[in-house]
Amino acid sequence: MDPLSDVLSLLKPHAYVSSGFDAGGDWAVQFGDQHTLIKCYAVVSGACWLDVEGTSKPVRLETGDCFVLPSGRPFRMGSDLNLPATPAGDIFPPARAGGVVTLNGGGGLFLVGSRFGVSGNHADMLLGLLPLIVHIGGRSEQAALRWAVEQMMTELREGQAGNSLVLQHLAHLMLVQALRVHLEAGAGAGVGWFSALADKQLGAAIRAIHADPAHGWTLQELGERAGMSRSTFALRFRESLGEAPMQYVARWRMLLACDRLQNTGDPVGVIALAAGYKSESAFSTAFKRVMGCSPRHYERNARASSTEGGTRPRDSGGALPAAPIRATG
Repeated sequence: MDPLSDVLSLLKPHAYVSSGFDAGGDWAVQFGDQHTLIKCYAVVSGACWLDVEGTSKPVRLETGDCFVLPSGRPFRMGSDLNLPATPAGDIFPPARAGGVVTLNGGGGLFLVGSRFGVSGNHADMLLGLLPLIVHIGGRSEQAALRWAVEQMMTELREGQAGNSLVLQHLAHLMLVQALRVHLEAGAGAGVGWFSALADKQLGAAIRAIHADPAHGWTLQELGERAGMSRSTFALRFRESLGEAPMQYVARWRMLLACDRLQNTGDPVGVIALAAGYKSESAFSTAFKRVMGCSPRHYERNARASSTEGGTRPRDSGGALPAAPIRATG
């Protein structure tokens, strides 16, 4: 798979609420910590401001715009962000699929979209690879994204048989398509995994690592894939992603190994070979160095946690839907 598909596959995003928000008059709403939640919404009509904690300035959302919030950080939305903000929990009822929440009679702004819970023991690390905010302008010519938004509107309005399942599929299409558009547009300036993936040279090296993580990559070989000298590549990679190329290779291998330890019955020796290690002992040493415990200890804890049953992703209320390598672009 490609790197974006790889990361989303490990996150296993599942849309558990698809809904609408219809606001009118003057308003401002504060959403708290959205830990392990990804929000993906589109502005069907009207406009508002969006301010995500940790970003440099608010974003103006206009009709036709789509936005994704993968970071889980608190954020504020409103017609005027200088107004006193009402906590989201005071406005929105308990989450329910297919609902439309109306504020002040509606008519000024209408949003549709979904919130996604994510799975896995390393969701925070993986979410850290994605930008704090993805903003797609309404003039984007991406037919697939526009179609998904229009279909979601229809499903929310008509509520036909199979509505819940259709909304889930549409939500996933919106999420992936929005991230794809952002990536193809260059992912903005800045540092971080997403920006590096959008970079023609660094992206070539990242794609090579993800295409064959078990390969015995060397700094020289990765530099050649990027079309740079070994030293230049190592410097640019560290500046952009915050760690050395070979550290990234090791970390990605271990994230893949963690997924197999948690979700398959494969022996550690088999997983070691798949990760590119010639012996189980070499793999165990590398795993403990990166993950902080042995593979068998990790497997026991992961299976015990799975047996006890996972918790539903936390949300601070509201109909709007979630280490190193932190993306800022």
